[in-house]
Amino acid sequence: MAVNLQEKKSIKNCEILIVGAGFSGVYQLFRLREEGFDVHLVEAGAGLGGIWHWNCYPGARVDTHCQIYQFSRKDLWEGWNWSERFPGWSEMRDYFDYVDEKLDLSKDVSLNTRVEAAKFNEAQGRWILETDSEFDFEATYIIVCAGFASKPYIPNLPGLEDFSGPAHHTALWPQEGIDFTGKKIGVVGTGASGIQVAQEASKVASELVVFQRTPNMFLPMGQEQYSEEDNIKMKSELPAHFEARKDSFGGFDFTFDPKSALEVSETEREETYEKLWEAGGFKFWLGVYGDIYTDEAANRTAYDFWKKKTRERINNPKLAEVLAPSEPPHPYGVKRPSLEQWFFEIFNQDNVELVNLREERIDRVLPHGIKTIKREFNLDVIALATGFDAVTGGLTSINLIGTDGVPLKEKWSKGVRTHLGLATANFPNMLMSYGPQAPTGFCNGPSSAEYQGECIIDMLKHLRSSGFSKFDVMPEYEEKWRNHIIDIASKTLFPKANSWYMGANIPGKTKEILMYPAGLPSYLEEVKEAASKNYEGFKFS
Repeated sequence: MAVNLQEKKSIKNCEILIVGAGFSGVYQLFRLREEGFDVHLVEAGAGLGGIWHWNCYPGARVDTHCQIYQFSRKDLWEGWNWSERFPGWSEMRDYFDYVDEKLDLSKDVSLNTRVEAAKFNEAQGRWILETDSEFDFEATYIIVCAGFASKPYIPNLPGLEDFSGPAHHTALWPQEGIDFTGKKIGVVGTGASGIQVAQEASKVASELVVFQRTPNMFLPMGQEQYSEEDNIKMKSELPAHFEARKDSFGGFDFTFDPKSALEVSETEREETYEKLWEAGGFKFWLGVYGDIYTDEAANRTAYDFWKKKTRERINNPKLAEVLAPSEPPHPYGVKRPSLEQWFFEIFNQDNVELVNLREERIDRVLPHGIKTIKREFNLDVIALATGFDAVTGGLTSINLIGTDGVPLKEKWSKGVRTHLGLATANFPNMLMSYGPQAPTGFCNGPSSAEYQGECIIDMLKHLRSSGFSKFDVMPEYEEKWRNHIIDIASKTLFPKANSWYMGANIPGKTKEILMYPAGLPSYLEEVKEAASKNYEGFKFS
């Protein structure tokens, strides 16, 4: 498959081209500039922020406490105040605008520029990239920072194109918004975006219908509003919190309890769970006993506590069984839990209905609503909270052509191959940040942007100081890395769920662990060890 580069278009040249303007891409931009590289960034959206440019649906907000959901540079955090513990999408956009202004990023950024195809010219030792804008690009190196949730997945729903009202995937929500007031709203899916939309719709919609396939083990957000005094206090603590990230499994400022859930008394375990639950956020996910991810009996103690706390909030016993089943649909925590604020209470309202798709699947979309195999629902708006072709989709949606002529999408069609989650064979001089077989979705985004980001920057500095201009991956090392990751995952409970962590949410996608499952500290040690051996697994020229 050839890359159809349009000769009539002007070409912009740089040493390093970054694709994507989320936390990872922005970090690469300002750090590589500091290191003296000639660098440029292209972004498909109309502003910086990555997911926080695209996610503007009602209720969209961060699921990591703001304290560490920001860059750790003092010259950035000391002048910025947060309004709440878990900021909404609008505040996140303001934050990226602030970072842009402080670091003068826009001069090296091309917005509204989507990379559609790219191929490495071996004779020139350069990547040639075709975009949908007036310029194409050439670069010695490319760093793809597409993010783990940049390719929305819309299932095959017969009749969807015939729906007479607005019907949008949450990641493709109209920037001008949609007014739910007095309307009949259908929300398909109960992942993070689904519950956020449902919570907001429940307040103003005349009717809200939530279509659930698999119960989601939501956790209480514990939202708080912050004053200026709160921000002052928080800033005094920030250096210690930032420092703690590198020692945490998920790049947070807390990590697992080293004790077993089964070695402590039931009283101590309940007290621990209660304390973590009351703390809000991800504490009851990434601060619990570590063996709940490897031992089913330990895991069941966490699920039973979650079920008890959740059912207390649902008035109807039949609904409680659908939302928090007696038997877990999968082990607790092996799907990313979403944070909710009043989600379970909405089902106590007269204007909200839950449809269990396990019992009545969607038959088709009608011009006026959705028809299941049992009944019809009249709707004015449909929100498709149906997830993403996660982790790999952002990369494979670009027509990246390897030096062997094989597109990346085809290469990975039978399973992902990378070395250290940084690069893949036959795609020389291409690096990936926050992509497959790296900590990524298991890790706080800004933490990954900085820690994995420095691994990328160190490697580029090594190339420069050694006089090299080209690298590639030895195929045997990507097989070794793949097998290593699969082996780690096989000792956990993650493969027991059909999650996007495993690629199981996309029909036809290989079911495999898509991210490095041993945690950020172990990952950094792996990269450090390879670097100490002259970047073992890479070949330079």
